[in-house]
Amino acid sequence: MASASAPEKATQERLEKAYAAFQEKVKRTVYLDNISPQVNIPVIRTALGQFGNVVNVEFILNYTIPFDIPQCALVEMENEKEAAAVISEMKNFPFMILGMPRPARALPAKPEMFADRPSPPNRKIQLRWVKPSDPEFEVGKKLKQQVKRHRAETNAMIKLQLAEEEKLAKQQSEQLKTNYKKYEMIENIMQDGTAARLARYYGVNLGDD
Repeated sequence: MASASAPEKATQERLEKAYAAFQEKVKRTVYLDNISPQVNIPVIRTALGQFGNVVNVEFILNYTIPFDIPQCALVEMENEKEAAAVISEMKNFPFMILGMPRPARALPAKPEMFADRPSPPNRKIQLRWVKPSDPEFEVGKKLKQQVKRHRAETNAMIKLQLAEEEKLAKQQSEQLKTNYKKYEMIENIMQDGTAARLARYYGVNLGDD
């Protein structure tokens, strides 16, 4: 086999460096999902800025599901340590972003999640047409049918999940209103002197101590 020419070697080295840089980017990137469709880039930067410097935010669009589902995003941090801190915090504690009923989730990013990912060096992809008489034709046909079935199952599950989240969001909203009314009532009785009169009547000290 003939040895590669100088231009070919230079091209190969460039591809290897580009892929190595991409791998480092993956390591410091967090996959964020179960976030509200109303969440935008500034909201994510503000929410995760407490863990470090948010370098870039890229939403992952899903065109295959006809629902207004929670979004997913790839969040690139300054370094791998900051990315690990985000994942650890959101794994151990509920982390709400913009009032989403369910806590957002964070996982380490994977190369296949990036739409602009470069091809690995020395990787060659070959394509060919498959005739109906080819044994692989039936395999492809079965895979196509399986994909359709999985899509229907996924849509049904997401529909149920959205209904549950809508119910939970309503409960949270009602609870928030109830708590607000309680605090408002307490504030009113403190300001109009009712609390002071009750304290004197029952011999209770309302001082800070």
